[in-house]
Amino acid sequence: MQSHDRMKNTQSRLERTTLFVPASSWPMIEKAAASAADAICLDLEDSVTATEKAGSRANVIRALEELDFGRRTRMVRINALDGPYAYRDIIEVVEAAGKHLDMVMIPKVELPGDIDFVDRLLTQVEAHCRLEQPITLEAQIETAAGFLALAAIAASSPRLESLAFGPGDYAASLQMPASSIGETGEHDAAYPGHRWHAVMHAIVAAARAHGLRCVDGPYAAYRDDAGLDRACRISRAMGFDGKQCIHPGQLAPANTFFSPSAAEVAHAEEVVRAYQTAASQKHGAVSLNGRMVDAASVRIAQTIINKHRLIQS
Repeated sequence: MQSHDRMKNTQSRLERTTLFVPASSWPMIEKAAASAADAICLDLEDSVTATEKAGSRANVIRALEELDFGRRTRMVRINALDGPYAYRDIIEVVEAAGKHLDMVMIPKVELPGDIDFVDRLLTQVEAHCRLEQPITLEAQIETAAGFLALAAIAASSPRLESLAFGPGDYAASLQMPASSIGETGEHDAAYPGHRWHAVMHAIVAAARAHGLRCVDGPYAAYRDDAGLDRACRISRAMGFDGKQCIHPGQLAPANTFFSPSAAEVAHAEEVVRAYQTAASQKHGAVSLNGRMVDAASVRIAQTIINKHRLIQS
């Protein structure tokens, strides 16, 4: 897969919301396929017990072959590469239903070699099955080793399309106390800052440096609307494209938070027009509503306009 193809996918897919659904539950898969999510992740990892993993692959294959996902990205999270399930997840699912699969999510990515292993295996299966459209990858950063290797991971393969933060396993890896996945609580109040800032900022920086999307991890307290609101505001402010969700009730608010508002779009368009007018008069900057507008302002505005156009398309 050539890098320009990867870039095309990166810019053309929406990932404001990724809804996780246990691959062991057919009724939940059916509901997810018709949900408001931009992407559906059929999960073979944490939400599926060891005794159900092999049988759950059949549900994934059936879903990809039978269900209408509409415009939603069809994604499968395989098991971690240090266990006995991942290679069978890839071979069985892709050989049977690879032409219907958009992306593979790799959990607990720690080294570029993790991406390379899945990339090479996919390449062989795609060739064997004569698949015309390559399957792309999303790498979950969930460990201390993954954090430290972020730059190399992001540069590892043209097949890589996005990076995602996994706050639960990351907290466990760093031995950070946490009451629940993605939540703020007493431990956050004790720390004079945002405990996840370093890894989240690094994920966004690594993603943007290599033309990738970046997605924040889930917020486990699905009845805590105020907490989800706060988490979405923080991750969007840091530059993330969207948020992983574990309940359909989280989709509507998250979709709203990661979509530019009408006021933001109108202001961005005004910035572009003002700068174009200034440029036509050979000025490098212009004042707009008491603020200076220059080329950097236009680049910020254009990202908002592009995201809005993608949502509307």
